[in-house]
Amino acid sequence: MPKRPVQAEAGQKARLELVFEKPYLLTALFGEYDQNLVAIENRLGVYIAARGNKLQIEGEAEAAARARDVLQGLYNRLVVGQQIDSGAVEAVIAMSAEPTLDGIIRHDVSEPPKVMIRTRKKTIVPRTANQGVYMEALARNDLIFALGPAGTGKTYLAVAQAVSQLITGSVDRLILSRPAVEAGEKLGFLPGDMKEKVDPYLRPLYDALYDTLPAEQVERRIASGEIEIAPLAFMRGRTLANAFIILDEAQNTTIAQMKMFLTRFGEGSRMVICGDPKQVDLPTPGASGLADAVDKLEGIEGIAVTRFTTADVVRHPIVGRIVAAYEGPNA
Repeated sequence: MPKRPVQAEAGQKARLELVFEKPYLLTALFGEYDQNLVAIENRLGVYIAARGNKLQIEGEAEAAARARDVLQGLYNRLVVGQQIDSGAVEAVIAMSAEPTLDGIIRHDVSEPPKVMIRTRKKTIVPRTANQGVYMEALARNDLIFALGPAGTGKTYLAVAQAVSQLITGSVDRLILSRPAVEAGEKLGFLPGDMKEKVDPYLRPLYDALYDTLPAEQVERRIASGEIEIAPLAFMRGRTLANAFIILDEAQNTTIAQMKMFLTRFGEGSRMVICGDPKQVDLPTPGASGLADAVDKLEGIEGIAVTRFTTADVVRHPIVGRIVAAYEGPNA
C-alpha cells in the first residue's frame, strides 16, 4: 500500500531558493525600494533575501511555498511583457491561496493568465480567480450578471470587454447606463441642466473608458454616437441591436425598470448587468430589480452569473478590509 505524502507540520520552517534567468526583469519584480518584496514578506510572514539573480525565502513551510509561487507568477508575467504594480502583487498573493476555477487543485499562479482583454491602452488580465471566471463569461455569454461589492472590477472589466469588442468590430456601439438614484443627495439641488445633473452619477463609466481608450478616441466616439452614456430612463422604448450594453449600479433599479432594460436586447448584442445587492438605495430595498432578475433568470442558457466577494477587491488592500468590516458579523 503506497504511503501518503507527509504534510508539513504547523510551525515547520523552510528555506527555499528561486533562480531567475532574466536578471534585467528583477528591478520591476522587486519594485521601487523593494516594495513588492516587502509586501510579500508582510502579507505571508516570510523573509526574502536577494543575492544577484537568486532569491532565498525563509519562513513557515506553507507560507514560504506561497511566496515562491507568488514571485514566480509575477516574474512570469514580466517575461511575457505584462506590467506589475502593487495591485497585481496583492492579487497574486490572494490567488496563491485560492482553488482553481474548477475548485479541485490550487490555482497555478506561476503560469501566465489564460484569459485577457486587449484594449488600445492596455492588456488586462484577471487578478483573482473570480475575475477569471467573469472574463470568460464576458467572452462567451450573451447576458451576464456581475454581483458583488465595490472594487471587485465588475464594471471596469465589462467596459474593457466592451471596448475590446468595439475596436475589433464585433459590435457597432457601446451603451453604458445606470439609474440616477439619489443616495442621500438630491438631484434637484445640483446645478446645471439635466445632463450636468446626471453626469456625476455616470462618472465611473467615463473613468473606465478613459482608462482603456485614448482620450481623443473616447471624445470622438461619443460625438459620433458609437459610445453612448446615459441614465437608465433614456433606454425606454428602444431596441438595441449590434451593441454592447452595460447597466451599472443595477441594484438600484425597480423590478419594472429591470424588465424594461432587459427587453431592450437586440440582434447581435451583448448585455452586462453589474450591481451590489447589499447596497440598495431604493426607498424599498426589497423591491430591487437586480435580485428579482437573478432569481428569475439564473440557470437559463446563455445567461451567466458571477458572484464576487470581499476577497476579490482589487483596489488598495485597505478597501478590502473596510468592505469586510462593514459586512462582518457586527455590521
